[in-house]
Amino acid sequence: MNPIREPAVAGRFYPADRNELGMMVRRFLDVAGRQLSKSVSSPGPVPKAIIVPHAGYAYSGPVAASAYAFLQGARGSVRRVVLLGTAHGFPFSGLATSGAEAFETPMGRVPVDREAIQEILSLPQVLVFDEAHAREHSLEVQLPFLQETLGSFALVPLAVGEASPGEVEEVLGRLWGGPETLIVVSSDLSHYHDDETARRMDQATSRAIEALEPQKISEDQACGRNAINGLLTAARHHGLKARTVDLRNSSDTAGLRDEVVGYGAYVLETVPPAAPQRLTEPLKKMLLQVAHRSIEHGLSRGAPLPVEAGDFPPELMRHGAAFVTVQVRNELRGCIGTIRAYRPLVEDVADNAFAAAFRDDRFRPVVHLELSVLNIHLSILNPLERMEVRSEVDLIRQMRPGLDGFLLEKGNLRGTLLPSMWESIGTPEEFLRCLKAKAGFSEAYWSPAIKVFRFTVQSIS
Repeated sequence: MNPIREPAVAGRFYPADRNELGMMVRRFLDVAGRQLSKSVSSPGPVPKAIIVPHAGYAYSGPVAASAYAFLQGARGSVRRVVLLGTAHGFPFSGLATSGAEAFETPMGRVPVDREAIQEILSLPQVLVFDEAHAREHSLEVQLPFLQETLGSFALVPLAVGEASPGEVEEVLGRLWGGPETLIVVSSDLSHYHDDETARRMDQATSRAIEALEPQKISEDQACGRNAINGLLTAARHHGLKARTVDLRNSSDTAGLRDEVVGYGAYVLETVPPAAPQRLTEPLKKMLLQVAHRSIEHGLSRGAPLPVEAGDFPPELMRHGAAFVTVQVRNELRGCIGTIRAYRPLVEDVADNAFAAAFRDDRFRPVVHLELSVLNIHLSILNPLERMEVRSEVDLIRQMRPGLDGFLLEKGNLRGTLLPSMWESIGTPEEFLRCLKAKAGFSEAYWSPAIKVFRFTVQSIS
């Protein structure tokens, strides 16, 4: 194993000369920065993650720069980049990291974060596989952009093979960190369709990314779909919002129109908590009706009730999070919910009602004969509040029995209990024991790295 992963596509995908390369990257960023300044007065906080294309710079460089322009305030604050790229050359299962000490480009060497890699090597889906990196361009072409925008940083290189969204999310959970960590996913979109077909496919992919719906992105829509889908799954759990900042194809940049490759640039940012929305009684009644109709629709169509924006008042089309509890003759038959808002509240209720009735693996699905004796309870979550806790005893002291629900998070482990659970759990000490068990922690475990959030709910029955 060579301690330095040397450039494989310099002189082909991008210039091999340091000065020429630097001038090209800066030119792309200058153009993208001017476009950004026209659309927003300030780019806002540095995004947590970006998705960028990885073709030759003549083709995808301007599109990639549209996302990198959002990192203009990140120099000195982002010190680690988790870079996930498509594995084009070698078929394998899981995520392959590198044994190299540094990755080199004409603009210099980027050190590999060996300590971070050690944190993920205990996961069965992660392996050291230098052959997957030796000739791979998808990670390499991102490095000059990162070197220009961030300056000094450490790299966690991951070539993604056949891996499920959950497997990718688990790795990201270990590496998520705080504002010092940036996640970059390298992926092109559709390949070698005519211009009209490609634009239609790429627009559908962009809608799926913005809606954080990985299940709607198939193999032919994005070569880096495995990495993208894992990021979108993690984005749901971490309360990120995705938006498209550029969408073009090779016919827009440097190619012909008969066989094009799609390029998209996306930023994923933390959504500030919204002020709690107090629902009126008519709105509560409407949400309860939607839950019932979604279960009826599921029995006849096998899918949740579709939600059309024009069918509901604006208050229910705002992003919101809900848990839906389904009972048959007071017997629990399902409880499914969303902890962080990422879609319209009415859509969240419809989807979670369907999931609670038919997809909760702990219970048998609801059948048609049970509709008349079905009871549905909705818990509409108010925004999460991050708690400052010094110890387990401090957390217990701050709990408000009967009022607070809680979320515990550490890496990819998380557990949630609704405020309604206080009815069967008598004390804060017992509540915390159950919460830790739900998250997968042992009864005696505690760590300063555990994040604690509390929330209140609006109950609808």
